[in-house]
Amino acid sequence: MAGQASILDDAEIRARWSGFAWTDANAKAAAAFIARYPAGRQMSAVIPLLDLAQRQVGAETGTQGWLPIPVMEFVARELDMPVIGVLEVATFYTMFNLAPVGKYHVQVCGTTPCMLRGSDDVLAACKARGLKKGHTTDDGVFTLTEVECLGACANAPMVQINDDNYEDLTEESMGAILDALAAGKSPKIGPQVDRQTSCPEGGPTTLKKMAERNYDYRPMWTATAGEGA
Repeated sequence: MAGQASILDDAEIRARWSGFAWTDANAKAAAAFIARYPAGRQMSAVIPLLDLAQRQVGAETGTQGWLPIPVMEFVARELDMPVIGVLEVATFYTMFNLAPVGKYHVQVCGTTPCMLRGSDDVLAACKARGLKKGHTTDDGVFTLTEVECLGACANAPMVQINDDNYEDLTEESMGAILDALAAGKSPKIGPQVDRQTSCPEGGPTTLKKMAERNYDYRPMWTATAGEGA
């Protein structure tokens, strides 16, 4: 995983991030997260606080964000918990980056459904634009990672880029998405074909009248049920 290979800790990182503190808006958000839990249970807020911290680092660096060691130590102090406990959470979930990533973190699903549906073509589009797995492009725009299932198997192949999913991809559509992002544009998120979420492409194939209204099909199945159409 890009951003998950190792934990970085050196004098330069500490000099840059040891003074990390919440912005005013994030301080309020952090307090709201902590307030959801009873006294003595504030450690339960570690995941949302790590996410909040990563997003703040991202805002400060113009990237998706990552979690330097001093930032994780700050979260530990906020929650009055051992630093190792924060590290255990941050290293378990791949949503947390332990090393710097680019402005756009391109996570390509390579699990079986996506592989069978063309994830190699998606990776080919990335390679054609200079993206390499586990690396950030020289301009700092893209980091490419191959990941396990992201839960959109019906729309394979798919990628997650920062907070957004792009689905039903081809080499061409993936290339167009990367080109748009590189140009500062906002490509369409979700399916890249004619379908709504994970509905059948082209519209419903069964119970088609339900697309028009809450149609009562029960009289077709038993004469005593419902009032019919």
